[in-house]
Amino acid sequence: MTPFTPAVIEQVEDVLAADPIAKRLRELGFVNGEAVSVVARGPVGADPLMIQIGFTRFALRRAEAHRVHVNLAS
Repeated sequence: MTPFTPAVIEQVEDVLAADPIAKRLRELGFVNGEAVSVVARGPVGADPLMIQIGFTRFALRRAEAHRVHVNLAS
């Protein structure tokens, strides 16, 4: 996804049983139906990603971000 492309969270997938990272992402607001966008990417391997939900920005490693499934907003 290119920076500032609007998207909507479809789901946060648990990679492991009772995945603590997926649980924490949901607690931080990565929930179904929430608008999200990538704001920036790190200089080496695009890691970490700067993600924005509402007025809040989060730095996520790509391994963490792979848990978040989105649909591009129309």
